[in-house]
Amino acid sequence: MTTAVGTLGRDVRVISLIGAAHSTSHFYQLVLPPIFPLLREAFGVGYTELGLIVTIFYATSGVMQMPAGFLVDRFGGRVVLSGGLALLGGTALLYGLAPNYWMMLPLAALAGIGNSVFHPADYSIIIGKVSRGRLGRAYSVHAVGGNIGWALAPTLMVLLSSAFNWRVAIMTVGAVGIAMAILVFSQPSLTDADTRPTVAEPAQPPLALKDALAALLSRTILLCFAYQSLMAAALTGVQTYFPVILGDLHGTPLAIASTGLTVYLLGSAAGILFGGIMADRSDRHDRLIAFGLFATAGVILSLGYINYATAPFFMAIGLAGFLQGTTSSSRDMVVRSVTPKGTAGRVFGFVYSGLDTGSALAALLFGALLDLHLSIVVIWAMVLFLVLAIWSIMAVRHGTVRAAQPAE
Repeated sequence: MTTAVGTLGRDVRVISLIGAAHSTSHFYQLVLPPIFPLLREAFGVGYTELGLIVTIFYATSGVMQMPAGFLVDRFGGRVVLSGGLALLGGTALLYGLAPNYWMMLPLAALAGIGNSVFHPADYSIIIGKVSRGRLGRAYSVHAVGGNIGWALAPTLMVLLSSAFNWRVAIMTVGAVGIAMAILVFSQPSLTDADTRPTVAEPAQPPLALKDALAALLSRTILLCFAYQSLMAAALTGVQTYFPVILGDLHGTPLAIASTGLTVYLLGSAAGILFGGIMADRSDRHDRLIAFGLFATAGVILSLGYINYATAPFFMAIGLAGFLQGTTSSSRDMVVRSVTPKGTAGRVFGFVYSGLDTGSALAALLFGALLDLHLSIVVIWAMVLFLVLAIWSIMAVRHGTVRAAQPAE
């Protein structure tokens, strides 16, 4: 009984800290998009140029995720995670001091390096420290933490910018990242144990570089990467540009559209919690994902063509968020199921770099389409990406019989 209580306490502590760190990282992903109108006026640029900032951020993050994964496997998740938080917080401070648009571009790359560490570090810690029976809920709390960060960013950045100015707003939230980095670094409970030997399991030699690359380039891992890229491309349209899209298509006021985005993210958080329970109770995670994404695509398509009244609009966009959120933990369980033992950092780093790849490409593409007033094309592109994501995750199912032993 004591052992069970101790294990529960450890799991709760680790999950809570990782959820808080993930929330901080996602907050920084959306510190700039909510104040794009202010940056557009301050720097005299268009949405294509502002989209380039986002593209550079995610492109750098995507390129650096696999190296970050190797660092996690070598030095442990806690050290790498705290370093990423410090880098994001420090870069936000520098954003506030940038004298012109062009200085924002190298700073976006620096922030992207900081952002690259979270998935390999977080998942390595979760796999190494959380009991197997609570993994689905751990993944859901991790994802909810990210959504809370996303949901807080639009409201908080607009409020701080209105009360002071956009520079003070960014520098203020930058200090939070520094504080979180110190907190994470001071927590020995976050030292992941994924590669450490136990009495029952002797230490295994690290994979040779050739074998490690072969694992990353297997069919199932590449399909997981494709899924993440397609999902991220679709979600970038919602999280970065949906207020602009709704204003262009239906004349939706910015305040209502921005509130709708917050409702979407809160709905997604609720869906993630529900999906975490479902993921622990099901072994057909691909079916859960397919249903959630297909329904999400239908709701997003309706938002493009129907000018909902305010209350039905909030209900529809909240439902879209909930449906999409239910797929999050199942996605993580699928990736875990094809991850060879001892490679959690590098595999999760590579697979989840797909999030950055899709976001980077979609941010620039959608920004250019919006400058051409082709908002309905963006809607259809998001739907297409969701449908292709369903195909990719169903294809993973057919390859799992040949997948390597899951990481423990």
